[in-house]
Amino acid sequence: MLPAESVILQVAPSDVGGGAEKVAADLHRRYLARGLDAWLAVAVDHGTLPNTVHIPRPYESRKWSRSLIGAAEALHVTRSNGRGLRWALDRSLRFAADPSRLTRVLRGEEDFGFPATYNILGLTPRPPGVLQLHNLHGAYFDIRALASLSAAVPTFLTLHDVWLLTGHCAYPMECERWREGCGDCPSLDTYVPLARDGSSTNRAVKLDAVRRSRLRVATPSRWLCRLVEESGYAGHLVDLHTIPNGVDTNIFAPGDRVTARRALGLDPDARVLLFSARSAKASPFKDFATLEAALAAIASSGAVEDLVMVAIGQDEPEAHIGGIPVRFVPFVDDPETVAAYYRAADIYVHPARAENFPLAVLEAMSCGVPVVASDAGGIPEMVADGETGLLFRAGDSEHLARQLTVLLEDPGLRARFSEAGAARARAEFTLELQVDRYLAWYESGLRG
Repeated sequence: MLPAESVILQVAPSDVGGGAEKVAADLHRRYLARGLDAWLAVAVDHGTLPNTVHIPRPYESRKWSRSLIGAAEALHVTRSNGRGLRWALDRSLRFAADPSRLTRVLRGEEDFGFPATYNILGLTPRPPGVLQLHNLHGAYFDIRALASLSAAVPTFLTLHDVWLLTGHCAYPMECERWREGCGDCPSLDTYVPLARDGSSTNRAVKLDAVRRSRLRVATPSRWLCRLVEESGYAGHLVDLHTIPNGVDTNIFAPGDRVTARRALGLDPDARVLLFSARSAKASPFKDFATLEAALAAIASSGAVEDLVMVAIGQDEPEAHIGGIPVRFVPFVDDPETVAAYYRAADIYVHPARAENFPLAVLEAMSCGVPVVASDAGGIPEMVADGETGLLFRAGDSEHLARQLTVLLEDPGLRARFSEAGAARARAEFTLELQVDRYLAWYESGLRG
């Protein structure tokens, strides 16, 4: 068991969000519920969690800089909503607030200029005995501080995407240049975007930071673990571990569909498809375009009666694809509301082109919703094809349309997948299991 007096300090970009931020917040809540001295350090603090401390960024000490950043935040630009005029204005305001960043960015360097990183261990009332890092991109963390931090305290890093292994992108998609150190980057616009090609330099900075550190790394999926091994990083790590993500099965559990639809204003007799991802339509990783093409193919077959698509994570008016209404719902942070949407659905569809170990798929399974998902990343480790759901070839809209049609036309198959998926989630992917595995990992690190 982890010593009761140990202070656990987690680090994440924000206390609110999807993916990595949600994993960190969920772990933090459970650590506190178990009576552990747990703290969460974030760059953006919405005040949603106890024992949260703020990581200051350079511009925050200057009033005029704070005003410019406030104006940028008001534009609500996200990591995946393109490079249009609003994005350009956002970047301009942020550079004006912190001019030293401009030269680095124009050279194509990723922004690591955050000196407060070196003082993270001093943010808690007592010195931490465990440092748990989550996403290090997000304009708040200097990766070059890993050496000094890991020399001072056992340091654990969870990779929620592939960013650490690349010259800038969170997922390299079909590009294989990260295996050779990057350079001549064909996808500068991919998040985290670069103004010019500094990908080779960025990749070298990251690898050097890992080499000089004593890092214990966990990946939620075996797929990402294999990439770490193939990248050349694994030999520089103290430990490489796989710990699957988990969900709170007290919240994400099967429930009454009619009650859920009534609460959400959905037709009780409709056939409802559901997709959930922040900035779902804009993100190239989530591949909403393939879902749209699949819906168009289903519509062309005439099988659209009472069919409705609900997409959580995008704030825009309802659209129609070949007669199929597509209803967009802004990002929902309340887990009870998210669980209600799952219970209201007949099928959860996850068309991702690039993915690690998505919480949305686990949440849907846990709620007893049959899943149709791409075979990207770690998804096949979650969805047992033909047993708990159906997989399709990532990016193949015709294959997705066929798999959706099979499940839409077979209520018995949906019922079997519903029961099997919920059972697998309860057996393998609960939040409590995830917490147990992390605490055991910390304990092993403290021993050696």
